[in-house]
Amino acid sequence: MLVVMNAGATPEQIEAVADKVRELGYDPHVMPGKTRTAIGITGNRGPEGREALLIMPGVEDVVRITVGYKLVSRETQPESSVFSIAGTSVGDGFTMIAGPCSVENEKMIIESARFLTEQGVKLLRGGAFKPRTSPYAFQGLGIEGLKLLAKARDETGVGIVTEVLDVESAAAVEEYADVLQVGTRNMQNYALLRRLSIARKPVLLKRGMAATVEEWLLAAEYIMAGGNRQVILCERGVRTFADHTRNTLDLSIVPVVQHLSHLPVIIDPSHGTGRAEYVPAMSRAALAAGAHGLIVEMHPDPRTAMSDGQQSLDFAAFAEMNVSLRPLADVLGIVMK
Repeated sequence: MLVVMNAGATPEQIEAVADKVRELGYDPHVMPGKTRTAIGITGNRGPEGREALLIMPGVEDVVRITVGYKLVSRETQPESSVFSIAGTSVGDGFTMIAGPCSVENEKMIIESARFLTEQGVKLLRGGAFKPRTSPYAFQGLGIEGLKLLAKARDETGVGIVTEVLDVESAAAVEEYADVLQVGTRNMQNYALLRRLSIARKPVLLKRGMAATVEEWLLAAEYIMAGGNRQVILCERGVRTFADHTRNTLDLSIVPVVQHLSHLPVIIDPSHGTGRAEYVPAMSRAALAAGAHGLIVEMHPDPRTAMSDGQQSLDFAAFAEMNVSLRPLADVLGIVMK
């Protein structure tokens, strides 16, 4: 259920309703809006308590939410969410996140961070912990990689987006990162999602490689239900019978998600295609589709990359793509960040 408060409801009235929700055995989630406050209720299995809430001072209506992802839904929060991160924001324009698949050494990550700041990019992606299909592939530098990311931030001012693999490493990643990334394999790792629900940092949640929209949004609900309201959704391609690209990049998901949810949705064209030469075209398509940004793999020398070199842009290709996006953004009236 969702309690919609009057525009003039006082803080005391809002708190009284929240207390009543707890008394009924449910969990209240107070969500201030531009004109009025709403209180989402989780844990309820039916209309029990609706009448008691309706008669409370300051309450305008109590609405039955019809989907399982209550806090993620636009039924609960009609206004789109915008999150401020490391001197930029996600959700109110077109935000670029870029960097290498893996943190390999100090020189390459500092070089990448400096290049991105010259390009006006405020968020650096880079994996310190890497989930790999083969146990023999490069698994990342771990804590040392996190320290190198922090050094890149100290030297250039970029924000850090990096993946958290498991509950055990979550605290360390949270200490160093500005955004905690959940990869496709972990979208339904519910123990990890519950741990991130109490994190103090935004979470970038990638869609599972075979996940439906509802499964993806319910995964986001796990994070929000625990108190972390800063979730960024990321479409990175799904697995289909097609073999001309690494995955099938589902750009039709953008308007669907924006209709169902208030959370920002960004696109990963690197994993979506698996080929660097296809990334610029799909990036422009993502912008045209209404996505809130990109997360792109870029490397000083993709030929020597320790992971995903075939889908990583070099500096020149990234700069060219970045330039090609601006005229389209101008036509659409979208601010690039």
